[in-house]
Amino acid sequence: MLSLLSLTGLLLSYTAVQVSAFDNSRSDNVAVYWGQNSYGATHSDTANFQKSLAFYCQDNSIDAFPIAFLNVFFGAGGLPSIDLANICNVNDDAVFPGTQLPNCQFLASDIQTCQAKGKIVTLSLGGATGAAGFTSDSQAQAFADTIWNTFLGGSSSTRPFGNAVLDGIDLDIEGGSNAHFVAFLNQLRSHMNSASKKYFITAAPQCPFPDAILGSVINSVAFDAVYVQFYNNFCGLQNFNNPNAWNFATWDNWAKTTSPNRNVKVYIGVPASSTAAGSGFVPIGTLTSIIQQTRSQFSSFGGVMMWDASQAFANGRFDAAVKAALGGGSAPPPAPPPSSTKPPTTPPPTSAPPTSTSAPPPPTSGSCAGVNAWVGNVAYNGGDRVVFNAHLWTAKWWSFGDTPGGAAGDWQDDGACSSFSAANVRPHYESKSVPLDSPVKTPAAALAMKENAKHIGSRFFRF
Repeated sequence: MLSLLSLTGLLLSYTAVQVSAFDNSRSDNVAVYWGQNSYGATHSDTANFQKSLAFYCQDNSIDAFPIAFLNVFFGAGGLPSIDLANICNVNDDAVFPGTQLPNCQFLASDIQTCQAKGKIVTLSLGGATGAAGFTSDSQAQAFADTIWNTFLGGSSSTRPFGNAVLDGIDLDIEGGSNAHFVAFLNQLRSHMNSASKKYFITAAPQCPFPDAILGSVINSVAFDAVYVQFYNNFCGLQNFNNPNAWNFATWDNWAKTTSPNRNVKVYIGVPASSTAAGSGFVPIGTLTSIIQQTRSQFSSFGGVMMWDASQAFANGRFDAAVKAALGGGSAPPPAPPPSSTKPPTTPPPTSAPPTSTSAPPPPTSGSCAGVNAWVGNVAYNGGDRVVFNAHLWTAKWWSFGDTPGGAAGDWQDDGACSSFSAANVRPHYESKSVPLDSPVKTPAAALAMKENAKHIGSRFFRF
């Protein structure tokens, strides 16, 4: 008969086997972006819209979750803003007073649940946004302090995820300037290095080398991993057999000869389904062969990155299939029921389809190629076009925070999308203005601001 001490030891050993901490040195890790409801941007069936973070971390298929995105660096009150699509945003959730920073503290338990399962949860900054950048080293360093105190190991009265401490940051900067990012990262590293907890810094450059925005940054700072986007480019997975296109060898050489961290891991970034990107998706059989060949040739290989969780789950658990291709994981268990992370009084999510039955039927189709997804914390001008709920919409006038199809009537429905491109998948903000006042919550207030802007010539509201 086992003694109590022996039994306790066996239980502890079993637990250690079942839940192991994230190991960045491995070559079978899977990182999957969560937060943007990519499936909802390209489909109208709400059953497969993005679920809570905890929903996606119930098995061992995914090892790292970059939360996307912190899309505005300096909003109202000098604080950043985040937009997590149908989960948490400035329209459906309370914001900290005087800011555009939504209070998503109901996500704390989800984050901690995933971390308790040995996964890391980081925060992705940018998302091809012109609202992400710095004017000086001192501003960048101060922003690093803000990120540390607001999301990582510091302290602040404005912590969107409450007492949950994220495991690091990811840079997905696809527009604007890279000026002063090195100062930002060095300051952030100084905080991380003095902490007892392990933190990670990753980046998501595009596969053309060097990356137009992040190239000099990843040459200057020790990143833990780069999630190279091998899609939406000529060097994507669709051209794996073309030695003049597929360039993982170039990234491997960078890792071993140029990166300040010679142990940096290079991931193959892939779309999780054919609707997750404009090009680069390959079926799991093809991807398995690419994974095996690449890992056998290049020691910098760290695993696979996917865009995004909602697309992967809707595509027959593509994440679990990729994990199996990497030699880890097992057949996924039945999907757990969605966790109830929001209070029951929360307004409907931003990605919910319009419910009005009195409106006239929309046009039957519209070309959505090259049109960006709508987001709630960037201002739009009359004539701007967006994709929302798989429909094309055109702004009738200046609009901020008013959902296409909502009661404010700011948007004209141009019909269901007849085509998609990569630009539909992620929200882009190039040339969009970022209001420095608190969000406008009512149509009446929005109209008052529009009328006032006509008289004062505000630089944010152009007609």
